[in-house]
Amino acid sequence: MDPNRFTDKKTGRIVPIRVPGGSDFAFVPDDLPPRWEFPKSLWPKLADAKMALGKLDGIGSVLPSPELLLTPLRRQEAIISSRIEGTYATAQEMLLFEISPKEPKSNTDQANAWSEVQNYINALKHGTQLLDQYPFCLRVFKQLHSTLMQGVRGQLSNPGDFRDLQVAIGSDRRYVPPPPAEMKSCLEALEKYINFDDQNFDPLVKAYIAHYQFEAIHPFSDGNGRIGRLLLSLMIEKACKMQLPWLYMSSFFERFKDEYVDNLFRISAEGNWEKWIDFCLTGTIKQAEDANRRCYQLRRLKDEMLNKARVNGSVRTERIIESLFVNPIVRVSRLKNVLKVTYPTAQSDINLLVKANILEPLPGIRPKAFYSPHIMQIAYSDSEF
Repeated sequence: MDPNRFTDKKTGRIVPIRVPGGSDFAFVPDDLPPRWEFPKSLWPKLADAKMALGKLDGIGSVLPSPELLLTPLRRQEAIISSRIEGTYATAQEMLLFEISPKEPKSNTDQANAWSEVQNYINALKHGTQLLDQYPFCLRVFKQLHSTLMQGVRGQLSNPGDFRDLQVAIGSDRRYVPPPPAEMKSCLEALEKYINFDDQNFDPLVKAYIAHYQFEAIHPFSDGNGRIGRLLLSLMIEKACKMQLPWLYMSSFFERFKDEYVDNLFRISAEGNWEKWIDFCLTGTIKQAEDANRRCYQLRRLKDEMLNKARVNGSVRTERIIESLFVNPIVRVSRLKNVLKVTYPTAQSDINLLVKANILEPLPGIRPKAFYSPHIMQIAYSDSEF
């Protein structure tokens, strides 16, 4: 790591370290809160961000089934957050994997990627459950990491344990986080700050400050980016007193990945908090508006589908439609077990929904599957910004 890139406004200390084959430097971030005052110029954007979040939480809280919106948001967050780290899976692949899981047969098997993304979804759910029992604490960090890394590539990187080795970020070691000997006190200070009522910063701003600090500490041997973004969604939910974790930032961070990475580094090197918070507030507005749009469209689509089904359908076809908003891909063999009907009856129900233009055969898939293209388009298309 080049210490010359760090100015006298840096937000931590540069310390010398030993590495295989020589020496290097590492960055130890100062404890929070930052020595920075929120600028008046950002108040209007903060107000817009809080308004967009409030609208999103309001829509979500009045849904007959919150999973209508939460499930696709959570699944898309897992896909994109994993993709930022180089793990690629499509929504279609994940939906098929969820209804027919399979174990990877080799290190190059695409099922490895599906398992990693599924672990992220599981960790998001686990995080919501954990925070009903505990405050934000190091125990929660470790349990989420254990869930994320369970049985997948990187599982040898001590799932559920903080690192005891030095790591570096970037092939050129652009950033080197604190050495293990300094890391523990950094983590303990972060835990205290997250649970501290900081009157100098709005809770939403505080969540983004804490996200930087987690990434600067980089406490795990692997999975820090994903755990950090996962924790961010949970922190925003709790800090802003939302009903559920509706806001997910990975889509915005991926689209502007260079800015995301550079803005984090500028805090460490230059103390530039303003640019980072401005960037995050912009993302909050965009992501909240995007989720609001998807929610409105999904609710309208669900009503249209149910009205179609009521003309020639039955209670069973209505149940199928309800289930499509959790997973818009269905197989006859699985449906007959869920509905407790015969295979021909399940096939007949599927045929009725195909005739109503609610389902279509999924091309190139064996065993045969059907999907709702309309739900897929609304729930899993790229954000419109």
